[in-house]
Amino acid sequence: MPERVDPAVPAARLTEVFRAEHGRVVAALARRFGDLDLAEDCVSEALVVAVEKWPVDGVPPNPGAWLTSVAGNKGLDRLRREAKRDGKHAEALMIVDDTPPEPTGVVQDDRLRLVFTCCHPAIAPQNRVALALRLLGGLTVAEIARAFLVPEATMAQRITRAKAKIKQARIPFRVPTPEDLPERLGTVLSSIYLVFNEGYLGSSPEADAIRDDLCAEAIRLARLTRELLPDEPEVTGLLALMVLTDARRPARLDGERIVTLGDQDRSRWDRARVAEGHALVRECLAIGRPGPFQLQAAINAVHTDAPTAAATDWSQVLALYDQWAAIAPSPVVALNRAVALAEVEGPAAALAVVDDLALVDYQPWHATRADLLRRLDRLDDARDAYAEAISRATNHAERAWLEARLATLD
Repeated sequence: MPERVDPAVPAARLTEVFRAEHGRVVAALARRFGDLDLAEDCVSEALVVAVEKWPVDGVPPNPGAWLTSVAGNKGLDRLRREAKRDGKHAEALMIVDDTPPEPTGVVQDDRLRLVFTCCHPAIAPQNRVALALRLLGGLTVAEIARAFLVPEATMAQRITRAKAKIKQARIPFRVPTPEDLPERLGTVLSSIYLVFNEGYLGSSPEADAIRDDLCAEAIRLARLTRELLPDEPEVTGLLALMVLTDARRPARLDGERIVTLGDQDRSRWDRARVAEGHALVRECLAIGRPGPFQLQAAINAVHTDAPTAAATDWSQVLALYDQWAAIAPSPVVALNRAVALAEVEGPAAALAVVDDLALVDYQPWHATRADLLRRLDRLDDARDAYAEAISRATNHAERAWLEARLATLD
């Protein structure tokens, strides 16, 4: 029987289903119709139908299949109208799925196809990840803009250009052949990781603090990518990083407040996932070709290997950050390294590094700086820094944690 919902509160359930199913439905329709705009429009029209029907009929047992069916029918209706208007045979072409078969051995997964399509070399590099986040994770343009620290209008233009390029260049919705995989790999991995990060700490004020569906989807896509490229250590490194981070998810929240790594109840960590992550890190070490994802995974392995926060081997963590900064330097890497530096050389040394970073528009910079100032007993400066971090926080759980830290100064 369909799941009955309270007609007074259908929006929350609709939002939950839309977030969870958006990538799956868009990917299926994109492969079928070969048109991203059409796929997105049809999904939106199907959601309108759901708004009308579900409060009356109840949520279907399989909401994703229901949305796919309704959206597919909407697409066929539109193609019929176009066929009559233009004298084309689009309807016949779409009713019969004549998509060429994938190369032998390639994973059959619509969402993985969509990720690789979004990351095609013909699309501008700064637009690839944004498009993947929009289509795969169902993130709003505003959420993606916040993740990239750009205005919403700028991000909307990037996504529009990327979709237009796919149409103009007739980029196929398929996983590329093995020889073409490496050139798209970096962007694909970045896209998957950003989907995971959005799940682990949502960027929208309206979003849940943690979205289990996005975390699970990112890990699933990483596993599929590893099936395609089992000998690529960065793929294994990304999977290890997400598995080790996800292992801490049960201890991540205390009611409506984020619990940081040092304060988490480690008995609540998923030990099976910790063991899996450590095994994956060992695989990467055996290959001996370190990359950014492998080094981040190794850092997480050190943290999850410590029985208590006080037992963390911060010298090893700092050495791994040094390696990461050497192969992929960036202000954000330097900020994260400063956190480890504070544990090894003290907060004054770390603050000197942080104050030199051009990250004044980056919320974690203010939060990190506030904590270092607190540890140095510069309480007035710490209050100002915490207030700035709170004003820039986009997730209610993170804001609650920062407000609690600020309160301790009084």
